[in-house]
Amino acid sequence: MSKTPAVSHTRVDEGSAGQRIDNFLVRVCKGVPKSHIYRILRSGEVRVNSRRVDQTYRLQMGDEVRIPPIRLAEKEAAAPVPVGKPFDIVFEDEALLVLDKPAGLAVHGGSGVSFGVIEQLRRQRPEAKFLELVHRLDRETSGLLIVAKKRSALTVLHDMMRDGRVQKRYLTMVAGRWLNTLQHIKQPLLKYLIDNGERRVSVNPEGKPAHSIVRLVKRWQGYSLVEVELKTGRTHQIRVHLTHAGFPLCGDDKYGDFALNKQLEKEGLKRMFLHAARLAFHHPLTDQLIELASPLPAELEGFVAYVEQSREREYG
Repeated sequence: MSKTPAVSHTRVDEGSAGQRIDNFLVRVCKGVPKSHIYRILRSGEVRVNSRRVDQTYRLQMGDEVRIPPIRLAEKEAAAPVPVGKPFDIVFEDEALLVLDKPAGLAVHGGSGVSFGVIEQLRRQRPEAKFLELVHRLDRETSGLLIVAKKRSALTVLHDMMRDGRVQKRYLTMVAGRWLNTLQHIKQPLLKYLIDNGERRVSVNPEGKPAHSIVRLVKRWQGYSLVEVELKTGRTHQIRVHLTHAGFPLCGDDKYGDFALNKQLEKEGLKRMFLHAARLAFHHPLTDQLIELASPLPAELEGFVAYVEQSREREYG
């Protein structure tokens, strides 16, 4: 079975204004291979205001986009995304929102995950014309996550992220006695795939530059609570930088101390101890300074209390 949609004409609204035509088509023509998208652009089958455009054309408000019929194989209906519990919204205005993501939930579907935060948020807000992730958090990481409600805000926030103008601070507990009250880690990080196709990251001179600033918060016998400020936003940056320095994150199932993790699970830590605790940035449209904080979730706060009671505290 196959289906052949008719020619469609789409009027560009505020949510799509400023987006490149190729990215717009990838989003609108769900399931169509990118190679086919670029072929219909090159052939002139896609028209904007009755004219041919190349793949770099940026859509303007009010543009009319002609999309030719595209034959797609009939797909098995995907299971509907559950609405889920409403997210804890920490900040919101007409341009963006910041939510407190729970651990264990991916930020988006893909790689074996059928849905994530952004899909659920869209289900919870069917009236929203535009909701897009500004950045990502690992599935097991909890804390502050920015979502754009306007493309104009998304574009500026992406530029700010790339330029290091969004301050992101995380709290994590590591195995070991962290000594320095302030330490910069500048180690390049390289992405690679392991045999089963899973993504991994390692410190490698051929990798991309990565910079983390680590501040000691508390220290006990065998454990340290540290705050990590990201100056770059590489995949798994905190986890790989700290493990490479000899301080694996408690509960980290990819890069951590696996024997220790089993022991910690018996002691009450059933997830990776990593929480996006603070954000500071200037509003992308008004330039107003926004400073946000999220307290440690109950399960992490409880584990800190357990360590505090069961191990001798070190000072200085």
